[in-house]
Amino acid sequence: MEMPATPRGLNAYLNRRFTCSCGREHYAPLKFVSIRENALEDLPGFAGQFRSLYLISDHTTYEIAGKRCMEILAASGVKARIAVLEHTGFDEATVGELLIRMPDDCDLMAAVGTGAINDMTRYFSFRMGRPFITVATAAPMDGFASSLAVLNVNGLKTSVEAHTPSAIFGDTNILRGAPYSMIAAGLGDLLGKSTCLCDWKLARLITGEHYCENTVRLVESCVDGVLRDAGSARDRDPKVLGSIMEGLVLTGVAMSLYGNSRPASGCEHHISHYWEMMFEQQGRRPVPHGTQVGVGTVLILKLTEALRAAEVDFAAARRAAAAYDQAAWEADVRRAYGPAAQGVIDMEARAQKNKTSARLERIGVMEARWPEILSLLEALPASETVAGLLRSLNSPCLPRQIGVDEGLLRDTLLFCKEVRARYTILQMIWDLGLLEPLSDQVIRDLR
Repeated sequence: MEMPATPRGLNAYLNRRFTCSCGREHYAPLKFVSIRENALEDLPGFAGQFRSLYLISDHTTYEIAGKRCMEILAASGVKARIAVLEHTGFDEATVGELLIRMPDDCDLMAAVGTGAINDMTRYFSFRMGRPFITVATAAPMDGFASSLAVLNVNGLKTSVEAHTPSAIFGDTNILRGAPYSMIAAGLGDLLGKSTCLCDWKLARLITGEHYCENTVRLVESCVDGVLRDAGSARDRDPKVLGSIMEGLVLTGVAMSLYGNSRPASGCEHHISHYWEMMFEQQGRRPVPHGTQVGVGTVLILKLTEALRAAEVDFAAARRAAAAYDQAAWEADVRRAYGPAAQGVIDMEARAQKNKTSARLERIGVMEARWPEILSLLEALPASETVAGLLRSLNSPCLPRQIGVDEGLLRDTLLFCKEVRARYTILQMIWDLGLLEPLSDQVIRDLR
């Protein structure tokens, strides 16, 4: 079947294989989605096809949905056991707890919760060779349908191979009871798609990275559709909250179709991942991922505005590339990342994205195609437009509102590009030798 050139609804993409004009075959293995009032009532019909269901929650999500799931399953005669996690570091120790508690006859797992619980269940079920499903307790992020998981591995936020859920249940009776901050976080995550898609378009121009126009259109349609009704989210309208979750699921399906997170995660997500690592090292609890993404999106938009106003000197960029000092970079990374630094250094050793020869080649391409690059940057929304929408939802739009001081903000803007070996707006600005001065300018403007 041909991948639709015009975006369609969620059900058009479930459990289907598509050939595509981008030259790749796309497949989203997600089989069933129920986003509606009383969606939990659909759980036994799906889980009843298996011998034994292993539900995974924490204490909070158990009270929100886990207990009700167990009641519904028991009433339907579906065998199930639930683990209420004591260790929620979502790292190697959590994997151990899940293994110890897993029933011997388990052949289906269920994540009862949102981001971290989903990622841990996704990874654990993948390694154990069992399918899993998701029971959402809120819609603060787009990772429900992703095939990748983000975990703490040796202290570093790391994307690891996993698999897509077989089914997703979003009961609007539960979603409307989520804290307003989590509702706003879902919208923040959707706002970040503007900068992440720009990252991908820039990478296609500058590095020749593979690109799928049909996938990009699909994600853009998700964002446009949901944001039209964003103002009604404040009233906890169940239809609007269901629409937000469906948009988030569909962007996750786009990641699954493409085979990685490129369609929905860019430098604004790298900012969020860096903050999460730093907060955890300091023993602080981060705000929801989508909230951080919203703030990160505002920062990236401010940087692009500063870049568009700057006088780009390609000769100076080449001199900066020639003067690159690997040892000095490693010292900076060890200071900025602390215990997670070695993972970053090892990743750069494999990717070589900062290597002078590669950087010089990219600078040459940028100089030749600068009008096209500027056109992509000019198509981005204004930073104040995005900040204003976040403010209207009572959601943070500035780093200081989520506990990020100027020192951490500077480290974020200069070094969060090292979180992933992926070409982004931040890497482009660094290539041009402008990341430090433009970051300092943005920080001054935020005072």
